[in-house]
Amino acid sequence: MMEETRIKTNSMKAWLLAARPKTLSGAAVPVMIGGALAWTDAKMYDGDVFSWTAFLLCLLFSFAMQIDANFINDFFDFVNGSDDVETRLGPRRACAQGWVTLDAMKKAIAATTCLACVIGLPLAWYGGLEMILVGGLCVVFAFLYTTFFSYQGLGDLLVLVFFGLVPVCCTYYVQIHDLTWQVFLASLACGLVIDALLIVNNFRDRDNDRLANKKTLIVRLGPEAGLQLYLGVGVGALILGGTFWMNGHLLATLFPLFYFILHVYTYLKIKRIYQGKALNMCLSETARNIFIYGLCVSIGLLIGG
Repeated sequence: MMEETRIKTNSMKAWLLAARPKTLSGAAVPVMIGGALAWTDAKMYDGDVFSWTAFLLCLLFSFAMQIDANFINDFFDFVNGSDDVETRLGPRRACAQGWVTLDAMKKAIAATTCLACVIGLPLAWYGGLEMILVGGLCVVFAFLYTTFFSYQGLGDLLVLVFFGLVPVCCTYYVQIHDLTWQVFLASLACGLVIDALLIVNNFRDRDNDRLANKKTLIVRLGPEAGLQLYLGVGVGALILGGTFWMNGHLLATLFPLFYFILHVYTYLKIKRIYQGKALNMCLSETARNIFIYGLCVSIGLLIGG
């Protein structure tokens, strides 16, 4: 932590910390799962259906939007007074620490928003003009999440939509030009798994959020219900993943059991620690668990398809 206090303003290290590279697992996993589903289903069609270019564009767009959302969150939370250096329990933020100036962050937000649009625009060639609408909604809600929805306890809903339904279904759609019930349920399962990251983040910050009138789901429900919610999203994802078995993908159902063991272990650790900065280790573990879930499902689909 002492090293972070010596970070030069607007330096490369400052921008790397502002981008929050550990959060990119949440951006990669939905695209991985959507791509794996498309790869297995492409066998039903004649010709070379699967496009690696389209898959790479989906992945890069997801990364760009995640970094953009992180910059937006960093900027607006500081401006709104949510990132108090003295009381903050989570990882330190660039604007609040003075690592990145507000003017530079404004320009970075504009740049990453434009970059995401440039990367996403060619997806209209693969998935149709509706991809432009989807991309536009991603940009709009990246701003609305931090400035409105997170304060109303609706952040978890947005995670389900924009880290589950949208990326998984769109990654699949640009390849196959169709959607199935299995893809829809897989996207919900993915959204639930990634929502665990927001749950543990809000569980840690519940007291500060209450003082800031930030009515997250944990603030509304209370810490005990929040703990059950964390465990529940893992259970829900496992149940929804059972539909892979019904469609002939047994390994995609069995492999995530390894993820669930880790998820329960992290849940018990959260329950034991209960509050304070020590919960940050559970945040890192949850990010790891999310990536492992993505690997388990994707590999299960690819080798068991």
